[in-house]
Amino acid sequence: MKPAPFEYAPARSAEEAVDLLSRHGDDAKVLAGGQSLMPMLNLRLARPLVLVDVNHATDLDYLRETEGVLVVGALLRQRKLERWSADRAPLIADAVRLIGHVAIRTRGTVVGSLAHGDPASELPALLLCLDGAVVARGPGGERVIPARDLYVAPLTTSLGADEVAVEARFSLPRQEAGWGLAEVARRHGDFALVGAVAVLWRGADDRVAGVRLALFGVGATPVRSAAAEAALVGEEPTPARLRDAARAAAAALSPDGDLHATADYRRRVAGVLAERTLAAAVGRARRAA
Repeated sequence: MKPAPFEYAPARSAEEAVDLLSRHGDDAKVLAGGQSLMPMLNLRLARPLVLVDVNHATDLDYLRETEGVLVVGALLRQRKLERWSADRAPLIADAVRLIGHVAIRTRGTVVGSLAHGDPASELPALLLCLDGAVVARGPGGERVIPARDLYVAPLTTSLGADEVAVEARFSLPRQEAGWGLAEVARRHGDFALVGAVAVLWRGADDRVAGVRLALFGVGATPVRSAAAEAALVGEEPTPARLRDAARAAAAALSPDGDLHATADYRRRVAGVLAERTLAAAVGRARRAA
């Protein structure tokens, strides 16, 4: 199919994009990498009257690390993040490698994936696991939206119609932290049926000092498992405790069933993947000094 007719409006800066969105509101969509938006346009699942193209807004193309926080601009391509993080942040590199295929990652943007908000996508769950945030710019200025407040429903975020997601911030895991990442998909490059990502660090006594566990493909949005995290902090990460924490994580889920997987399947697999990622994080974690 072909997209419904729309007006094309190029923006050469973030401010131009905000001005265009403030004029057109809900009738406009932002085009960056286009790897999610263009298929939706072709299938007429999205019918914006105005397409705001930010690909010439060079002020949005950057990547920097500042005091343990990775900051990426709205035009940073996923492939660039994959290459940068290969040695510096292997959890991020492994998560990005699961996104589609190289051609998709070469064009797709990090912030675009976060703003799209697909509950089966890796990057929103990673942002949640790493206590990240998205910076939104609108007519009234900028605001920082923590990942826990960003996702509202499938493909729906708390970004305003007149706001541009200009930046994402990931809190990089501390040096002694271990991590785990796993997902089940029909084929490599497909969206995950279920996925899990975990970060864990230990104290001087080898007990769990902190842990984060995020799950995706298990509901309307990615979720952090407060139950699993609470079950592990302050405890020795024995296999039995990891298993109990994973079961608590799965029990708290309310996944939907569809033609790809039943709700019960997703809940069961979430428990298995939660246990695997927590165990991997424990295995990689180093003793605190």
